[in-house]
Amino acid sequence: MKKTFFKLLALVMIVAVAGSCTSKYPGFKKSDSGLYYKLYSVSKDTVKPKLKDWIAMEYKLVVKSKGKDSTFIDSRKSQQGPLRMQLPPSDYKGDIYEGMRMLAAGDSGEFIVNADSLFRKTFRQGARPPYIDSNSVATFFIHMVSVSSPEAMQKKEKETLAKFIADNKITVTPKASGLYYIPETEGKGVKIDSGCQVVYNVKISTIEGKQVFAQDSMKFVFGKRPDMRGFVEGIQLMTKGGKARLILPSELAFGERGYREIPPYTSIIYDIKVLDVKSKADYSKIEAAEKKKQEAEKKKQDEKKAGAKKAEAGLRQKYLKDHKITATPTASGLYYIETAKGTGPKVKAGSKVSVHYTGTLLDGKKFDSSRDHGGKPFELEVGKGNVIKGWDEGLQLMSKGGKAILIVPSSIGYGAQDMGSIPAYSTLVFDIEVLDVK
Repeated sequence: MKKTFFKLLALVMIVAVAGSCTSKYPGFKKSDSGLYYKLYSVSKDTVKPKLKDWIAMEYKLVVKSKGKDSTFIDSRKSQQGPLRMQLPPSDYKGDIYEGMRMLAAGDSGEFIVNADSLFRKTFRQGARPPYIDSNSVATFFIHMVSVSSPEAMQKKEKETLAKFIADNKITVTPKASGLYYIPETEGKGVKIDSGCQVVYNVKISTIEGKQVFAQDSMKFVFGKRPDMRGFVEGIQLMTKGGKARLILPSELAFGERGYREIPPYTSIIYDIKVLDVKSKADYSKIEAAEKKKQEAEKKKQDEKKAGAKKAEAGLRQKYLKDHKITATPTASGLYYIETAKGTGPKVKAGSKVSVHYTGTLLDGKKFDSSRDHGGKPFELEVGKGNVIKGWDEGLQLMSKGGKAILIVPSSIGYGAQDMGSIPAYSTLVFDIEVLDVK
């Protein structure tokens, strides 16, 4: 959870944080460790989070850039709602975790942290971005929604589960693991066991009634993938056509970590209908047939590629002859045909260029054109491997304002890769115009 919280902040801060602040922050207090803070809403709750407590909070990140405050993250505008995380130990004195530990549920606060320490120690970036100096700061606004210790959450789960069992008049005895298995329709047929393929409908919800997942006709091979213990134990009690409800205490489900919108220490419900069960022997036959089919298809594709590779040189020579192209190829095999000489700066490795292009196969079939993308020129940095080798080489023979045709063998194009509209071992023809060079 700690990584989830700060990964997004790190990405935003890298592109957004700039500038520095003075060493004085009117209205803020300074802790012994050096954290500047301001508590501007104090609740009656006095229980503040400790190490490993679970907290939920609304937060906002504001950065000062060129004298202007800009809001880059505001959880109140997020569909995910308040951030839930387990409070880790501090990474350094005066970090944001110290600020979180100042807030009881209902409290709000504003905290100023050093950006250099934030990047190197909390975000684990190794070094701050070059445009952030050692005095740059980031400001967090935090409203603490809830604070819960693991012990309190476990106690609440037991009470909530017991109430649910009583309110719904559930009389089945839980299994030794704690799983409640409640059959609704008995199935018939193959018993689910290791190696069986199972097809089933499932709906997952919390015992408070919040549905968190539902999908029909899911497939899996029992015993071949890790899954939560309660689900594995429960579905193994079912057969084809069976329908059942599984009630899983958190230790059989997502445990102390929770998962996405499922909080830690939350009991969940699986409603399952088994649509089909194929025995291990039957499924093994299906797998073998599918494997044979895939191998045959691969052999067919390999033969097709081998034929294309063998034919490429001959097709390229025919194209050159038909179009009366007499240019000598470069050492790499590139054919460069200049159609308009450029008069501006010459393209070289590291140049940032803007080009229009149209790409075709030897049979004249167009596979791409910059003019088909809203007429917007294609921009790239030359010589960085961002495009095929034939482009990096050919562009460096051009200048601003120049036009040329590049005939690119597959060895400096896409090679054996089948790109969909570009088959494997295809020689490509590009009509290129260099619009700008920087």
